[in-house]
Amino acid sequence: MRSKSTIQFLGLWEQLNNSDFKGVEFDPFVNEAGSNSFTLSPSKWIETTNARGLISRNGNNGGTFAAKDIAFEFASWVSPEFKLYLITEFQRLKQDENSRLHLDWSLQRTLAKVNYRIHTDAIKENLIPQILVKNQIHQIYANEADLLNVALFGQTAKQWRDANPADAGNIRDAASIEQLIVLSNLESINSVLIQQGLDSVDRVIQLNAIAIKQMKSLLKNSVLKSLKK
Repeated sequence: MRSKSTIQFLGLWEQLNNSDFKGVEFDPFVNEAGSNSFTLSPSKWIETTNARGLISRNGNNGGTFAAKDIAFEFASWVSPEFKLYLITEFQRLKQDENSRLHLDWSLQRTLAKVNYRIHTDAIKENLIPQILVKNQIHQIYANEADLLNVALFGQTAKQWRDANPADAGNIRDAASIEQLIVLSNLESINSVLIQQGLDSVDRVIQLNAIAIKQMKSLLKNSVLKSLKK
């Protein structure tokens, strides 16, 4: 315990692990360590600095005991073989740890991909319009806007508001970019169908089929996906 490096190591351990360590009393030991006249026993170190890393006991079962970190440091100083063993073992443990972390990372990445696919499939199922049932086809809609809403969203604006009372906007405010693109297309197509003299029943059937086809196509469009990021 005469060397400066030993005192510095012991002091650093105490500072990290002992809130009651007396740092002021520690400083003179560091300054004097290494000189020919400097001596320091474990008991003096403990009494002066209130150290906890070392324990000194008298009697038949007495001796000096140390915390594992300090014992490893002392053994490494005494035995080069032990120091090399510690270095080798540390490297092995780090390699094992890295292998486990890499495995965990790979597993998490795989699960993330699976969950992403489940999530995107669920979104697609919700975005792609459903084929209209008979009562939807034969219902008389108040205006052409609701006819388009039913063809694309499967419900009128009022039905959406009744189902979403907490939302401040309307059915089109809540639409995705794909749905808005299809809606714009449906408006143009509907005007052509009106000019052709088709009644609302025939038009809603055709518009619904077009909406389904276009939504499936847009959801696979990589350019559109890049615009959404």
